[in-house]
Amino acid sequence: MPKKEIISVDAKTSNPNLSPATKFGNLVFVSGQTGRHPVTGELGKDMREQTRNVLERIKLILAAAGTSLDNVLTATTYITRREELAAYNDEYAKYFPTNKPARTTVTVAGLNTPELLVEITVTACIPS
Repeated sequence: MPKKEIISVDAKTSNPNLSPATKFGNLVFVSGQTGRHPVTGELGKDMREQTRNVLERIKLILAAAGTSLDNVLTATTYITRREELAAYNDEYAKYFPTNKPARTTVTVAGLNTPELLVEITVTACIPS
């Protein structure tokens, strides 16, 4: 029986109250990531930049777990401004040009900080 393993990365402004990801068998569950740059910790200025920052953070976490964006099975996205959906979709499509994961996108009233525009969580597999 596989055991749960915590995946850690050295990303700026990681939330100390959660694990960046957990791995169980060949599945990786990435906690919700927000629009802060993974190296500098600076918050992106708009939806496009925050989306890129989120997906770069997720890329780092998945690499630490031994997988990549190519193996993302599902993505759940929370956005705070419905009118920004097109900008979000444009940036998202650059990271998933083909073989897109199943996705749910929900508009929410707010995230932890008013300046946060997007949060994404993903589940990925580690191919055999």
